[in-house]
Amino acid sequence: MKIAVVGATGLVGTKMIQVLEERNFPITELIPVASERSVGKEVSYKGKKFKVVSMQTAIDMKPAIALFSAGGSTSLEWAPKFAEAGITVIDNSSAWRMDTGKKLVVPEINADKLTKEDKIIANPNCSTIQMVVALNPLHKKYKIRRIVVSTYQSVTGTGVKAVDQMMNERKGIKGEMAYAYPIDMNVIPHIDVFTDNGYTKEEMKMVNETKKIMGDDSIRLTATTVRIPVMGGHSESVNVEFENEFEMNDVRSILENEPGIILTDDVKNLKYPMPMDAHDKDEVFVGRLRRDETQPKTLNMWIVSDNLRKGAATNAIQIAEYLIEKKLV
Repeated sequence: MKIAVVGATGLVGTKMIQVLEERNFPITELIPVASERSVGKEVSYKGKKFKVVSMQTAIDMKPAIALFSAGGSTSLEWAPKFAEAGITVIDNSSAWRMDTGKKLVVPEINADKLTKEDKIIANPNCSTIQMVVALNPLHKKYKIRRIVVSTYQSVTGTGVKAVDQMMNERKGIKGEMAYAYPIDMNVIPHIDVFTDNGYTKEEMKMVNETKKIMGDDSIRLTATTVRIPVMGGHSESVNVEFENEFEMNDVRSILENEPGIILTDDVKNLKYPMPMDAHDKDEVFVGRLRRDETQPKTLNMWIVSDNLRKGAATNAIQIAEYLIEKKLV
């Protein structure tokens, strides 16, 4: 089982290699892939060194699966070439997510839709993944009508340059800026580019991807996405209106018993999810459950997850694990 990691030297690619090792993924050979300037560098995996190779070299080495985290333009150019060579691509960029011919997969929700013919599989946006993991079991029971979400997103979602900007600002060092404004001691209500409707691409990703993953175009969703000066993971304040009435005890029971979710909701003892709790963990943490007292059948909740893990690397690897388990590769 040869596995390629495309973008192996980036934040998500590095995390993918870490998660592959932690989960003891059945690899016979790791093929780290990166841009031409990184070719020849070495990457460690299970105590061994593997040399970074070019895209074409990786294709020639015929991996079974290629985990892509190298940006949208790279995916648009190279994912079809890998797929044509019979390699299954799991792509972490936004390039293929809304392509009608490609599956957008969160394993807990819709992995059962995958077939051997799916050679390019899209990994959803990090902020979407954690939200739908928490909401899908409630949707199945109560049917979601409308979601209002505000996000509080880690600088790691932007990449190494953003982490460096924040740490430089904390030390009073002038350096390269990933954002248009300082991020330390600040919040920036702007993730990705603005679109004609006044929303950012990140906000519209949450709208469109949620409907596609959950297979329900009737869900209405509005989002505000915000960058904050933390590194542990993304947080979300979610207000969700259901068609059917719910009991709070039933909601708690559903979330407590759902794989991949940890309910941390004990306000008397000041227990609620925070990014520092989610850091380097694969679960989605949920807390601050309470009824919206301004309208019926509506729930407020707080959702936190490590955006580099469940929001990116782990979700992609869980897709790969499913493909192997079901003999789809």
